[in-house]
Amino acid sequence: MHKYKIITMSFVFAATLFVSCDKNDNTSSPQLDFAGSYVQQDQMARPAINTVFIASGAPKDAFNAAIPSAMGANYQSIFQSRLLALNAGYTTNALGQTAAQFTGLLSTDVLNVKKTGKTTFFDGTNVLTGRALADDVIDVELLLIFGGPAGTSNAGLTSDHVNANDKAFTASFPYLATAW
Repeated sequence: MHKYKIITMSFVFAATLFVSCDKNDNTSSPQLDFAGSYVQQDQMARPAINTVFIASGAPKDAFNAAIPSAMGANYQSIFQSRLLALNAGYTTNALGQTAAQFTGLLSTDVLNVKKTGKTTFFDGTNVLTGRALADDVIDVELLLIFGGPAGTSNAGLTSDHVNANDKAFTASFPYLATAW
């Protein structure tokens, strides 16, 4: 029997990857076989969110396998407890969100996509309308967690200080930087 793992990722577009492994298959050309069991292994719509807000082990595995429509109800309070442990002085963030509002948004780990207008993680005006390759999502997340209402609190905690890729993006699809 073949066992398959489904990894849900988002990077420009949401994609589902099917990975098949069979120790006895020594052929040079892989054969697609969709028989067997499928198990969702991870959700990564917003980078580092489950890494920061969900403890390792069983809770993280359950979060990664959760159906997005059930995530908010099941994990918002866990996210809020963790947010307040990370930033006990949290009142609102640069979006004007209370701890409950912000963690309600984060605990549903999906990548929102705006069909018209600017696609960005956060640029000060547009918020979570998608994610452009050049968006510094970790700095945005740190700013929203530690920056306070004006985004200026805890300056040492609002950036990872990685301000650019090591290689430039390309001008044509798939726009990713070339391999090292």
